[in-house]
Amino acid sequence: MASNERLFEQFPPVSTKAWMDRIQCDLKGADFDEKLVWKTKEGYKVQPFYREEDLQDLPYINALPGEFPYIRGTKISDNNWLVRQNIEVSDYSLANIKALSLLMKGIDSLGFIILDPESVSETNFKILLHDIHIEIIEINILCYGKAREILDYISIISSERGLDPLKICGAIEADPIGRLVANGKLCVSLGEGFDYLASLTRASEVFPNFFTVHLNASWFRNEGADIIEELAFAISMGCEYLTQLTEKGISAELAASKIRFCFGIGSDYFPEIAKLRAARLLWAAVTNGFNPGKTEKSKMTIHSVTTDRNKTVCRSVFF
Repeated sequence: MASNERLFEQFPPVSTKAWMDRIQCDLKGADFDEKLVWKTKEGYKVQPFYREEDLQDLPYINALPGEFPYIRGTKISDNNWLVRQNIEVSDYSLANIKALSLLMKGIDSLGFIILDPESVSETNFKILLHDIHIEIIEINILCYGKAREILDYISIISSERGLDPLKICGAIEADPIGRLVANGKLCVSLGEGFDYLASLTRASEVFPNFFTVHLNASWFRNEGADIIEELAFAISMGCEYLTQLTEKGISAELAASKIRFCFGIGSDYFPEIAKLRAARLLWAAVTNGFNPGKTEKSKMTIHSVTTDRNKTVCRSVFF
């Protein structure tokens, strides 16, 4: 007859001191920190083992997935990620053919990088999105210009197809602060850039699941920032976007819902996981400060890309 007794209840509890005494004995006089403690690039010491008591003073340790501040993810029912492939667009017909081929291979998020903003037109976008079911496939557009026009063309296409605006997901990847950091200048003044971004954000309200700010913190990582610095710059930029948009009359709730973060992911497995959890926690605190009690819009949407320093093939995911 099978026993209902749990397996580990058959063994006596072992204290942390007992574990440490045994480890010191096995080390035969070698230095514990030197042999077993791992030091991250950011200076944190990672112990070789952790016990239940190490978790007792951690805030939000009992938070569930989908619960504020979302350190265990923003979803309750599943944790599915979207796998994205970028396509450079110079010939819209060829880009469409390539996109359809990628979709048949399992890609469920497309990134179109428009090389020439002057090529943006309603005709070209209908060619680009021909036979692509944008109600079930995420579409992301990066184009240094014509963002409002692109949004209008997506609206026209979805209307002509009779699509539910709630099912249109993706982004027009505007990031004037990131572009200023990367290039040292914008084609317009920063103030004009924020005015344009506010206009784009208002116009996109018809598509609740479509982002207008793609905050690209991976640029800092590729330029040598460590995990802490990448987080600091990302949250600082997010605060600035919220400040600028709310000062232009956009509600904090709408502004927060239109911001998506892009982080670079390196080869340090556990620190990278910790970074994303910390990012969600910090962003929840920031958005709750702008809009107290509106925790639903405190959810951070993250686009992760392999950092340039250690990748051989570019892959990216959303979650």
